[in-house]
Amino acid sequence: MTDPLPSSDAAAAAAAPPAPSLALEFQRVSKWYGAISALSDVSLRIGCEIVGLVGRSGVGKSTLMKLAVGLLQPSQGSVRICGIPADRRAARAEVGFCPDTERLLEPLSGVQFVAWMLRHHGFSLAAARDRARTVLADLGLASHMERPIREYSKGMRQRVRLAQALAHGPRFVLLDEPMTGLDPIARRELIERIRALPAHGVGVLVSSHVLQELQDLVDRVVMLHQGRVLAEGRVAELRDQLPRQPHRVRVIAADPRRFAAIAVTWSGVVGVRLDRDAVEVSIDGGPAFYDALTELGATWPNGIQEVVALDDDLASVFGYLIG
Repeated sequence: MTDPLPSSDAAAAAAAPPAPSLALEFQRVSKWYGAISALSDVSLRIGCEIVGLVGRSGVGKSTLMKLAVGLLQPSQGSVRICGIPADRRAARAEVGFCPDTERLLEPLSGVQFVAWMLRHHGFSLAAARDRARTVLADLGLASHMERPIREYSKGMRQRVRLAQALAHGPRFVLLDEPMTGLDPIARRELIERIRALPAHGVGVLVSSHVLQELQDLVDRVVMLHQGRVLAEGRVAELRDQLPRQPHRVRVIAADPRRFAAIAVTWSGVVGVRLDRDAVEVSIDGGPAFYDALTELGATWPNGIQEVVALDDDLASVFGYLIG
């Protein structure tokens, strides 16, 4: 069993265990609630990596996660964890789940709650309490773990939920909005912890409504829309699939007003806007703008200092894809 939250010293000292080549697999999965289709013909494969799950509310993200942890049965198709059907006990032992919910056992302390969850994974009482203390301390709750959960802040509650998902040493974890309620420092620390998981044999599927947050965390994304997989891949790869999609570029150059007057005449330029010492150019997505910019930059006094794509991010790509 892996330690899902190794300290930096432990990480340096211990070799990563062999990871399953395929941690989560959906094969043509559909889920219906009566006449309502929550998921339709979803297929995806996730290995020892971090994958972001993207989609608006109600598109099936929570249903997908509940199917993966065996809380729901597919109406059609199959779901496997490390090659095992997700509804079997052996699969549940290999998966951890951090749901996006406020529901916790309020009278219990953090250590009591995590230990109680570990008992369901076969830990003895003493081993469960020891493990709970270790994981909670590693998540920054050393001085609060004996307090009742009802006294916890939202960020502290989120760490308890994450602790119970990771404490039993799963091979795959599903994290539904794990950064909710965390301050910037705690969020950065948590991202570092999650980023370390694949090196220790743990695959991750994580959702977040803050798409920039996912972009900084994941190796690739799966985009859901109306219950179907709309697209998947790295953000740059997805953006490259939309070459003619209009987007914006910020250019910093000497004499920005003159630069704007020239740029607006180029083929492929939809519009320009002056922004202090920069020019924001809207282009149709074709190569004509960049060809013209390269040619001008060779002769422009003092050169072109900076060119930044303003909407080659996850939020923009998702917005383009769903229209």
